[in-house]
Amino acid sequence: MTTKTIAQLFNLTGSTALVTGGALGIGQAIVDRLSEAGASVVIADINEKDSLETVAELQRSSRKVSFIKTDVRKLAEIQSAVDFTVKQYGSLDILVNNAGVFPFSPALYLDEEGWDRVLDINLKGAFFMAQRAAAKMLESGEGGKIINIASIDAIHPTGNLAHYDSSKGGMVMMTKSLALEWSKSGITVNGIAPGGIKTPGAQQISASMITAAKLSPEQIENMVKTFTARIPLGRQGEADEIATVALFLASPAASYITGEIIIVDGGYLLG
Repeated sequence: MTTKTIAQLFNLTGSTALVTGGALGIGQAIVDRLSEAGASVVIADINEKDSLETVAELQRSSRKVSFIKTDVRKLAEIQSAVDFTVKQYGSLDILVNNAGVFPFSPALYLDEEGWDRVLDINLKGAFFMAQRAAAKMLESGEGGKIINIASIDAIHPTGNLAHYDSSKGGMVMMTKSLALEWSKSGITVNGIAPGGIKTPGAQQISASMITAAKLSPEQIENMVKTFTARIPLGRQGEADEIATVALFLASPAASYITGEIIIVDGGYLLG
């Protein structure tokens, strides 16, 4: 086996990545890092405005980045995103399942619509995106990399997120199942479990979410303070600190890793 240099290990030139939920936050940071490493990247997101702004910003830096509006709850749109990626750049080598929602709701007040929405986006959408992407990877004969963005809530619940925690717990086992099934075809499947990360989605909890969750702004603020106080590193993480782990898993440096979940939480679960 030929040893690659550090530069070669993290060079994704010639690869194509599809990142769901790439408009903002962790997804945007992943798009930035993968495109910086030379990959052509497609953002699949329901948020058209912010996706186009991200694309324009990265294209000004001569990055190869495109966008297709995608609702991951709809299988036809998942297939369209996969087909668009291959048509646009000639292959699909890396999939990052990042799209997700996390509305607060005490279990006693969670209705069927709320449960279905979270599970459909976070778990069902991720599975069928992986399925359709893997089909293209198998067709090419070149294998590929699938990276699922889970959460430490898959391992340790933080409260008032039973639907979210269930979806991310399912994603962890889905990651392992797909890794086992597709490994002989050269497809690695791994996950990242972020802890508290500062993103627009995490920081801008709307009044409607607070009302739906039957929690006051003070209660939400206290939850955040309590969570942060427990982190040994003393702070919440940055989106780029997840993106660099995604870059590692997408790169040849992680060629012998599959079925693993990398926890990136500042030590939160040590407590």
